[in-house]
Amino acid sequence: MENSVTESPETVPLSFANATIRKFETPVLHDIDWTVGAGEQWMVTGGNGSGKTTLLETIAGKWALSRGKLLKKGVVEFVASDFTFNRIIRASAQYYQQRYYSQDAEIAPTVREVLTGRLKPVGTVREDSVVLPPSSVTEEQLTSVADLLALHHLLDHPFVTLSNGETRRMLLALSLFRSPDILLLDFPFIGLDVRSREVLNHALSELAARGVCVILSTSPADIPPFVTHVLELDKGRVGWQGTVSDFRLKKSNLVGKTDVPLDLLRRLGEPRSEDFDYVCRLRNVSVVYDGRAVLDKVSWSVAKGEKWALSGPNGSGKSTLLSILTADHPQRFANDYDIFGAFRGGRNKSIWDIKRRIGHVSPELHLYFPVNTTVFKAIASGFFDATGVYFTRLTEAQVERVRLVAGILEVEMLLEKDLRYLSRGEQRLVFLARALVKNPPLLILDEPCQGLDVSATERFKSVVDAICASGERTLIYVSHYTYEIPSCVTKFIRLNEGRVEEVS
Repeated sequence: MENSVTESPETVPLSFANATIRKFETPVLHDIDWTVGAGEQWMVTGGNGSGKTTLLETIAGKWALSRGKLLKKGVVEFVASDFTFNRIIRASAQYYQQRYYSQDAEIAPTVREVLTGRLKPVGTVREDSVVLPPSSVTEEQLTSVADLLALHHLLDHPFVTLSNGETRRMLLALSLFRSPDILLLDFPFIGLDVRSREVLNHALSELAARGVCVILSTSPADIPPFVTHVLELDKGRVGWQGTVSDFRLKKSNLVGKTDVPLDLLRRLGEPRSEDFDYVCRLRNVSVVYDGRAVLDKVSWSVAKGEKWALSGPNGSGKSTLLSILTADHPQRFANDYDIFGAFRGGRNKSIWDIKRRIGHVSPELHLYFPVNTTVFKAIASGFFDATGVYFTRLTEAQVERVRLVAGILEVEMLLEKDLRYLSRGEQRLVFLARALVKNPPLLILDEPCQGLDVSATERFKSVVDAICASGERTLIYVSHYTYEIPSCVTKFIRLNEGRVEEVS
């Protein structure tokens, strides 16, 4: 078996020659021939499961070649799409609701502590009981990177309170301190609002101008202005490579698959008729941490059967608002609102009675599932609102239901696989199936198309339109991209700095 990684010639930062890469025991990439020339900036794209992330991880050294050669020059840094790779940071975000518990946010590391590497062990009680070594990051370096990525105002915030987009910029900052020659970014734009995308594009353009070779995986809808070339993967092989201008001429890249399995959707049926007129009625709801209002007197009514789009910039309070509705937020009882017809968030109902009526997808949901959970169990856990672990034997009807929603979202061939073997886009489809499996009257889809290719996004929108045709189904849909919002959505609410900015 040939497995060769060597330094490249001076003018070539990176090249693959006849390379085959296995992930665990499964071949993922085959016969890769690809050369990145001096001064070139590349985008890697392709369908779900085509091998985009695996390719970047291979360059970063996570996976070995089973055949062929990889030549690379200089310091390589990989910026993942989340913090699963960082053991210390992940240990500080121990459970799904943590960001909503102020006492836990207070003991979590600040952004400054994460960036400077001055992290106290998880569970530290006495500050003076831990002596930390000096940071390898100088104040000048911290200031320079914070300026580049617009992080100054966040430096003293607990990192668990950051929005998805803010966390992404923090992870990029960690890599920049290592002065990379080749910078790899795995879907850096997912979850970012317009302003955050502008900040990131400006920062990456500046790095490219300084001579850093930037290679990123992303959707064809997110081609950054500094990118010069595109590599398109197709089922683990190089399907196409060339300049950005030539890539833009390939109209097929913008054509999505929209057909939906109507026979399967009919079997899904309508949600059980529920005895409420409003999913929620919020009256001046506020959430405050250390005197700072994350939500500031938010009033909002959602009637049964309505389809809403919830928007707003990163950090505007969207996730906190949704956590009130899903009964995950501890400050829900301090506010005046009805949920499913019950006063004060279901004060006379358990959290599980509320959750059984909700199918929920969030950007970070995959972080809380054991990686050895099978796709079948991950979908079935939606019956119990658990994270992949449940102790109740499934009925025959539930087993059939799992297979039904897997068929609707075209993941039925993955049912016996563990989540760790799936691409991020495939995992996203699995969690969408999990949200649908109990056929809930309320769907809360928080950036559900993150990591999906164009075809899967268009098809998913068609599925959402079909299942939300019922007046018994209510939808709350969050996205930073207008093209991702399904056509069934007719109502819009926008937050900004914790307040309702617009309702239409």
